[in-house]
Amino acid sequence: MSHRSFVRMAALGAAAATALFAAPAAFAAAPAGTAAPLQISSALAHQESHGLHALSHRGSNTTVSSSNWSGYAATGNSGAFTSVSSSWVQPTLTCTSKTTYSSYWVGLDGYNNSALEQTGTEADCIGGQAEYGAWWEVLPASESAYSVTVKAGDSLSASVVDNGNGTFTMKLTDSTEGWSKTTTANGSSGYQDSSAEVIAEATEVNGSIANLSNFGTVNFSGAEADGNSLSSYSPNEIVMTGGSDTKAQPGSISGGSFSVTWKNYS
Repeated sequence: MSHRSFVRMAALGAAAATALFAAPAAFAAAPAGTAAPLQISSALAHQESHGLHALSHRGSNTTVSSSNWSGYAATGNSGAFTSVSSSWVQPTLTCTSKTTYSSYWVGLDGYNNSALEQTGTEADCIGGQAEYGAWWEVLPASESAYSVTVKAGDSLSASVVDNGNGTFTMKLTDSTEGWSKTTTANGSSGYQDSSAEVIAEATEVNGSIANLSNFGTVNFSGAEADGNSLSSYSPNEIVMTGGSDTKAQPGSISGGSFSVTWKNYS
C-alpha cells in the first residue's frame, strides 16, 4: 500500500470514529418539551380543600359571585340530584415567580350546604414551574391525591354518583394518559344532594384561598346532572371575584358546554 493510500484510509477511519462517538450525544438529547411535568404530592394535597366561599348575588337571581368558585351550579331541594358529570381539557398554565393554585372538578352538594363530594384535577405554579395532579374529596376532609400523571392538554372526564346507601362513587378518567380512577366513600355528614356543579376554582390552601393560577381558558363539555344537560336546570352562573376585580369569568352555557376564563390572580 502506498503512503498516500494509507494516509487517506487513516483519515476516513478517524472521521468515522468521530461520527460514531458523536451520534449517541445527538440521540440522547430529548426534544424540548417532552419531559413529564411535575405532579402534586400527597403532602401538598392534604393542605388543600374546595368548599365554597363568600357567595353573594350580583343583581340577578341566577348570577352570583364567589371568592373561589367559577362555573355553573344547578340547585334544588334536598334529593334533587343524584349524579353529575362533565369533561374538560386540562389547561396550560402561564407561570411566573408567583405561587398560584387552581382546580377543575365536578361535585354534588356544596352550594347550599357545607357538604361536598367531588373529584377533579389541579394545576399549580410552584417555584415558577407548573405542577399538575388529580384528586377526590369529601368535605370536611382535605383532598386525596391520585398517583397518576396529568399533563396540560389532556382530555379528562369526571362523575360523582350518589349510590343511595350513604356512599358516593367518584370517577376520574384521563383518556390521553390512559388511566381511570374510581373511589367510593361515605358522603359528607348531612349531605343533601341539593346541588350539582361544574367548577374552576382558586384552591383553598391551609385554610386560605390561594392566588389563582393563570390557566387562560378551560373548556367544559358534556356537563350533566342526572343524565340531563346542566343548562336544562337554568343553573346559577358563578363569577369568581376578589374585591372589585373579577378573577375568573364563565362564558354562557349551551347544553352542557361552557368555558371559564382567567382574569386576575386575586
